[in-house]
Amino acid sequence: HHCTIKADRPGPYTHLLCISMLCEIPRMKIPVSCLHAPRFTRSLSAALWHQWLRAGSTSCISVSREALRPRWYYSHRGDGGGSTCTSSWCNTGMATRPFSLSSSLDTDEEGASHFRRSSVTHPLAGKISSLPKELQVGLGGEAPYTMAHPIWSQEELEGVEITHTPPKTWVDKAAYFAVRLLRLQFDIFSGYSWGKRFGTLDEKKWLTRIIFLETIAGVPGMIAAMTRHLKSLRHMQRDHGWIHTLLEEAENERMHLLTALVLRKPGPLFKFAVVGTQGFFVTLFWIAYLISPRFCHRFVGYLEEEAVRTYTYCLQAIDKGNLPMWAQMPAPLIAVKYWKLPEGAMMRDVILSIRADEAHHRIVNHTLSSMKPSDQNPYGPGT
Repeated sequence: HHCTIKADRPGPYTHLLCISMLCEIPRMKIPVSCLHAPRFTRSLSAALWHQWLRAGSTSCISVSREALRPRWYYSHRGDGGGSTCTSSWCNTGMATRPFSLSSSLDTDEEGASHFRRSSVTHPLAGKISSLPKELQVGLGGEAPYTMAHPIWSQEELEGVEITHTPPKTWVDKAAYFAVRLLRLQFDIFSGYSWGKRFGTLDEKKWLTRIIFLETIAGVPGMIAAMTRHLKSLRHMQRDHGWIHTLLEEAENERMHLLTALVLRKPGPLFKFAVVGTQGFFVTLFWIAYLISPRFCHRFVGYLEEEAVRTYTYCLQAIDKGNLPMWAQMPAPLIAVKYWKLPEGAMMRDVILSIRADEAHHRIVNHTLSSMKPSDQNPYGPGT
C-alpha cells in the first residue's frame, strides 16, 4: 500500500517509473528532484504543485494516485476514478497534456475563505436584478466583493513598456533617490542581485520576493485614501474623487498578494518581518503624506516603475525557460476570476496582468503628483 523511491540523482526515466508504479500502488514517496522532469511535471495536479512549493529541496513528498493524475484522466476513462490503472494510460501520451487546477485547491484556498457572502439580506436585494451588472458588485449579486479595476486585453498586456519620468523639481529628485536607495538595499539583502547575476532565481525565490513586496505595495493607496478621507471630514468638503482611485489601487495590490499566497504559505519568521516592515513603512508614509502628498505620489510612481522592471524580467525568465514550473502551471482560480482570464490561462498570463496593473499605477501616481490636491481626479472608477 505504500512505497518509497530513493533517487539521489534521478535519471531521465525516473519520472516514468513513478507514474508506472502509481498504477499499482495507492501511495508512494518520491524525491522532490524528480519533479524537475518536464514530462512528469505536466502530469501533476495543482494540489501537488502546492505541496512541492512547501517542500525542501532535498526532501521527499508523499504522492497519491489521485494527486498525480489530472482530472481529465478520469473523464477519459468515464468511471469517475477508481483504484486500478490501465497500463495504456502511460503509453497514450496523455501525460504530456497540460493539467487543470484541482477542485479542492480552488475551493479551500481561493474561493471560500476570502469571498464570503453575508447571511443578512441587503435592503436593495429585490432591485438588484434590474441593475446593470457593474452595479451589482457588493449588493448581493453574482460578482465577488471587489472594487472596479481594469480588465486588460491581450494587446494591452503585451504592450507594456519600461518607462521613466525624469525628475524635475527637488521633490521629484528626493522621491527618485529614495526609491533607488530602497531598491538597492532590498535587492542586496534579499539575494535578488546575486540571483539575477548567477541565474539562481527559481520559483520559490520569486514568490518570496513578490509576497513581501506586495505586503508593502498595498500600503500607500490605503494611507493616502484614509488621509484624504479624514481631511474631507475635518474640512467638511468633497474629495474630488481621489479616494476611490486610491482605494482601488490598494485593493489591487492586495489581490496580487492573495494570488501569490495560493502558491506559497509564508512561515512565522517571514510574517514577523512583514509586521515590522509594515509598521515602520505605514508610520513613515503617513507622516510624509501629511507633509507632502506630491512627494508620496511621485515616490509611488517611481516605485511602480521598478515593479514593471521586475515583472518584465520575470516574464523574460519564463520565456527563456529559467522558470520551467511556472511555464507549465495553470493560472490560479483567484487570478482567473479577478482578471477574467481566458480559459487555459497560464501563470505567465497572471504575471502579465500584474505587470499591467503596476504600469497603470505608475501612470496614475505620476499624474496625481503633478496635480494640486484640490484638482478633480481625471480617473473614473476602474480606469
